[in-house]
Amino acid sequence: MNLTFATIHEVAPSIAAGTLSPVDLIEAALARIDRLDGEINSYLTVDHEGALSQARRAEDEIRRGGYRGPLHGIPIAVKDNVETAGLRTTGGSKILADYVPGEDAPAVARLKAAGAVIVGKTNLHEFGMGATSVNPHYGPTRNPWDTSRITGGSSGGSAAAVVTGMCFAALGTDAGGSVRIPSALCGTVGLKQTHGRVPIRGCLGASNPTVDHIAPIARSVADASLMLRFMAGPDALDPTTDNVPPLATDPGPAGRLEGLRIGVPSDHYFDGVDQEVDALVRGAIEILVGLGATVVDVAIPDHAALLAGLSGLSAERIGYHRQWIGSRLREYGVDVQAKLLAAQLIPAADYALALRVRRLLADRYREVFQGVDLLVTPTVVVPAYPIADADETTPVELPKDTTPLARNTRVANLTGMPAISVPCGLTRAGLPVGLQLLARPYDEETLLRAAVAYEAATNWHTCHPQLGDAGS
Repeated sequence: MNLTFATIHEVAPSIAAGTLSPVDLIEAALARIDRLDGEINSYLTVDHEGALSQARRAEDEIRRGGYRGPLHGIPIAVKDNVETAGLRTTGGSKILADYVPGEDAPAVARLKAAGAVIVGKTNLHEFGMGATSVNPHYGPTRNPWDTSRITGGSSGGSAAAVVTGMCFAALGTDAGGSVRIPSALCGTVGLKQTHGRVPIRGCLGASNPTVDHIAPIARSVADASLMLRFMAGPDALDPTTDNVPPLATDPGPAGRLEGLRIGVPSDHYFDGVDQEVDALVRGAIEILVGLGATVVDVAIPDHAALLAGLSGLSAERIGYHRQWIGSRLREYGVDVQAKLLAAQLIPAADYALALRVRRLLADRYREVFQGVDLLVTPTVVVPAYPIADADETTPVELPKDTTPLARNTRVANLTGMPAISVPCGLTRAGLPVGLQLLARPYDEETLLRAAVAYEAATNWHTCHPQLGDAGS
């Protein structure tokens, strides 16, 4: 077994049997970080001593018969805007450069309780407020497939760490696609659950609290599903988790998809799509058809008009950042400064209108899902583009528009729908492309069943970038 790119499901039985040590896993991950991350810049903090201590404790517990389950002893990274007790959590910002939380976010605490070993904290777009992971304070995270290009964001460090073998899986956050965008551009699996399934308490400066998520990035659909099962559940201090139906069991082995109706939108999602991305996604749809699914052409009524009425939601950003805007504005990167200043100018009436429009948008999708079980789209309509075209580190001019990165992902956040990005091919330049599946709220079971079936019928999730000794 090649531990560098093995999945959690592949190594967990050996850990349980005592034939593979968690210490071996964490030492391998730390060695890869030391060897490769100077080029990629996926981590902001690496907890060498703490991770080794956790791994030794896990090894001892397992030897004594205290095996906790398939996450016990598994190296996991955490995006640096998710609080970790005793471990620096910067939000990718200068403002919180020395912040050390006193407790874990519930999502982190639940993974730790399952025995996961926290390796360190990953780089991100500052405060999660962007889609490129070009960070003005800590430098850009570089795409391992072509280090001159972006990883996407805002969870770019998490995706880059997973695809290069610097951890087995990672936590990201997703307010408009920030787990799925870097997963698509880096070749990992990014799963955004239904809003409310996982507490968002402990997520710093959530761009929009009513749409944000803490969510997994992994090497396989089964691994992402496994992490979600341990993270999910209500939290008495997080009102977003109230009255959420329980999560179904894992999707199980891959099977046929007879009877599954997949909707392919005729508007919005394929507008302006890169030709290679379009061809790879439509090829993936044909694979789903070959597995027994039926394609249904769909259109979302009033889609463009409804999306145009949602800009007022950006006012939510002010709630967390108001404490610093007056006195420390210039300590933010120029792109985040611009977003915060613009958010201050949004009238309350526009925010209230945006909330009403969002309900209407959710209603339109509810109508569409009466005729289909899933929607299938490109995750991102373009491959990863050069960092030079997304340079957000200079105050000379505002950054270029990054809307194409989030255009297809943000709707799932606005409606609460679960969505997943799975690798579906490489461009001629060797850049990953993602296939996005979306389901009705609380129907992760159907979403994951289709994703597992597609993944089993292809080998794109087993491809890895040529980087150092990373292999192919």
